[in-house]
Amino acid sequence: MAFSNSESKPADVVKSTKLVIAGGFGAGKTTLVSAISEIPPVNTDVWMTAAGTAVDPLDPDSDKATTTVGMDFGRITLPGDGLKLFLFGTPGQPRFWPMWDDMCRGALGALVLVDTPRLEVSFPAVDYFDLDSPVAYVVAVNRFHGHLADPLPQVRAALALRPGIPITSVDARDRDSVKDALILLVQHALHRLRPAVSSPTAN
Repeated sequence: MAFSNSESKPADVVKSTKLVIAGGFGAGKTTLVSAISEIPPVNTDVWMTAAGTAVDPLDPDSDKATTTVGMDFGRITLPGDGLKLFLFGTPGQPRFWPMWDDMCRGALGALVLVDTPRLEVSFPAVDYFDLDSPVAYVVAVNRFHGHLADPLPQVRAALALRPGIPITSVDARDRDSVKDALILLVQHALHRLRPAVSSPTAN
């Protein structure tokens, strides 16, 4: 909205930023956005069918019943300064990877969810942010069923993460755990915008 010379702008302009929740197929992105969003999350999940397993194969032991075919969207307001985080969850299937460029445009940072029992599906997401995108990112290992299957240093080595990339663990079902991961991401992204300040790291 434009303001005339006789008008003053609102005193409290709402601050907001865009974050991307990325990762491989079935890594827990929809669950994470749903757990943290303070508004009813928007998602484009559809039921998985036997006919679709050839297109979107999943581990036979998985209890996943739906899959994202567009994106997830949610919002959270951080306490203190009132910063609003708009969360955009990417679809993980390879056939939707061309959407990632548009979803990452204008984002402050990205949280890359990793599922260690299916680590191979995480490589394309890590490579994307390492090689194809300028967006700052943090790797978050999903603690499925509340259990961290592999130590974080081992996951870091397996993913060949650069030293400046933080890695943490997260329970995608737990709001407080997700909030901590998002705060780490915001801190890392802001520090990256200020080269004079060293980036925070997690083990």
